[in-house]
Amino acid sequence: MGTTLFFLIGVLLVTDSAWTQSVRQPYDVYEPEDWSVHDFSCPSECFCPPSFPTALYCENRGLKEIPAIPSRIWYLYLENNLIETIPEKPLVNATQLRWINLNKNKITNYGIERGALSQLKKLLFLFLEDNELEEVPSPLPRSLEQLQLARNKVSRIPQGTFSNLENLTLLDLQHNKLLDSAFQRDTFKGLKNLMQLNMAKNALRSMPPRLPANTMQLFLDNNSIEGIPENYFNVIPKVAFLRLNHNKISDAGLPSRGFDASSILDLQLSHNRLTKFPRISARLQHLHLDHNKIKSVNVTMICPTPTTLHAEQDVFLHGPQLSYLRLDGNEIKPPIPMDLMTCFKLLQAVIV
Repeated sequence: MGTTLFFLIGVLLVTDSAWTQSVRQPYDVYEPEDWSVHDFSCPSECFCPPSFPTALYCENRGLKEIPAIPSRIWYLYLENNLIETIPEKPLVNATQLRWINLNKNKITNYGIERGALSQLKKLLFLFLEDNELEEVPSPLPRSLEQLQLARNKVSRIPQGTFSNLENLTLLDLQHNKLLDSAFQRDTFKGLKNLMQLNMAKNALRSMPPRLPANTMQLFLDNNSIEGIPENYFNVIPKVAFLRLNHNKISDAGLPSRGFDASSILDLQLSHNRLTKFPRISARLQHLHLDHNKIKSVNVTMICPTPTTLHAEQDVFLHGPQLSYLRLDGNEIKPPIPMDLMTCFKLLQAVIV
């Protein structure tokens, strides 16, 4: 038991390590050493901290336009203003930009001049949350690693939008107006290194098609998804975290093998329409099934079974290795069998 537990903890640590090492953190970039070639001017509308010469703070100032950005700037903060457009001219000298935060403005697709963003050849992080976008902006720089578009009005993804974004690791499209019709089979083509995809709080009825093979985190909460196609996870063999809370998934909507053949470590299916406990993988660690209509649970489906090959050998555990389980809000009625209750206690399961 101890050996198995340490192995599973190791799997989680390796997975977490791989994720944090692969997705660059916001300030995980190197400062230039030679400042003699850079302009140290500061737009009058903004603040340039002497101790942080690569940053330009222009947030919360009621700005309606982007000021001219000096060439030395790496980090540009323009959030919570009244900006409606992104023209090319004020960014023409900003060749060192790595980070732009334009959250909480009034930017529309028509207001983004073609080439304004794609000219920023070193840009890594682009934040455009809480704006007025109706489609994913394009073209974008090939260097981009994170694209944050939450809480817009996005309902369209033009063909070829992601075709050159092979460095993108995180795409956040949550809380938009995406329908199933927004996706083609090649919509995500080009996203060779995408690891996290968030499309929660949209209007999807089906799972998005042909996701990038390296996807590790897939968040689809608060849609109207009714089922998961057969062999869906064959295309995304590395997915480890899957969230499908608050959808309309029924027993008939699950693949015949359930999640038995997947690589998922954390599976969330809360607030759906399940009446049966789904088949799960032996690798699964965290399982959220609360607020469904499940009436009974077979102990062999959630707890490992100890077996021995020979009397003198160690005990091996076969079957699920869950460490967390939620079943509250279902229709499981007492009395609960003793072996199942023992299993629940071992898992510290939430059942009521």
